[in-house]
Amino acid sequence: MSFFNSILNILRFNKKNWKAVVLCIFAATVFWFFNALNKSYSATLSFPLLFDYNHEEYVPTRTLPQTIRLNVTGIGWNLFRRSVGIKVPPLVIPLDKPSDVKKIVGSTLPALFANQLSDFQINFVMTDTLRLAIEPKGDRRVFLKLDLPPTFFKEGYTLVSPITITPDSILLEGPQRTIKTLFDSVYLKIPQQNIDENFKEVVEVNFQNDENIISHPSAVDITFQVDKLIKKEDSVKLELINTPKHARSLIERKKIICTVAVPQTMLKFYNVDSIKAVVDLENFPKGETKILPSLEGLPPYTKVIKVDSISVKF
Repeated sequence: MSFFNSILNILRFNKKNWKAVVLCIFAATVFWFFNALNKSYSATLSFPLLFDYNHEEYVPTRTLPQTIRLNVTGIGWNLFRRSVGIKVPPLVIPLDKPSDVKKIVGSTLPALFANQLSDFQINFVMTDTLRLAIEPKGDRRVFLKLDLPPTFFKEGYTLVSPITITPDSILLEGPQRTIKTLFDSVYLKIPQQNIDENFKEVVEVNFQNDENIISHPSAVDITFQVDKLIKKEDSVKLELINTPKHARSLIERKKIICTVAVPQTMLKFYNVDSIKAVVDLENFPKGETKILPSLEGLPPYTKVIKVDSISVKF
């Protein structure tokens, strides 16, 4: 008992001895750790992948596999470095004709990776199959237009100028099969809605949110003007055109009521005496016909809200 008491007394009252004990334990742990790393072990690790092909002529249509899992045998230190990502160059898979390769069976890869993993012995491949989707690259120049959904402008406001897109065309580059299906014009969508003021912004071109299609340039300038609409209700004269020969037209009235919305800046061009409701009778059959007149003589960008239809008999 005196022996154990002596040890307890040393550890209890001598702080310097405590530090020495801790240092000894730490040194022993480090020695054991490094000694263990010098032995051979087997482990399953994930290795980064790199596919070597002509990126100027081919493009993937979906994300290529990023890693592959291998069961390998090697020195503990090398396994430790790989597991924590220290100096881990990717394993390279060359593709001479990438569009012809749809899948790579995992069991065929050890022979390819053997020279790239000189520090390890490959036992087997854990990843069963690598699936690829790579196509020849194509390009096409398309013209740009702006998509105008119903909620694009705030209620009571309208477009009062041409929409200017600069440049008005872009070069799209991507999978050849996708590029061939494109129309000559594509529509741009912008996030802004309920616009009630003049617009001038740089807009990114994100073609259908397809990351495989690259736009040159990647952004364009879009500008247009917006104005408030003012409602006007008036009675305008009715006019028939292209009336068939030897036909007698019967119309009960000479004027018609219509409701229009005129841009505020265009009110100075609004003259009710210059507006007429035109009824075109060309190619209409004999008998009584109900027709919706078209309004002519309105200021630019005026919207027709309501116009009464008329019955014509001849």
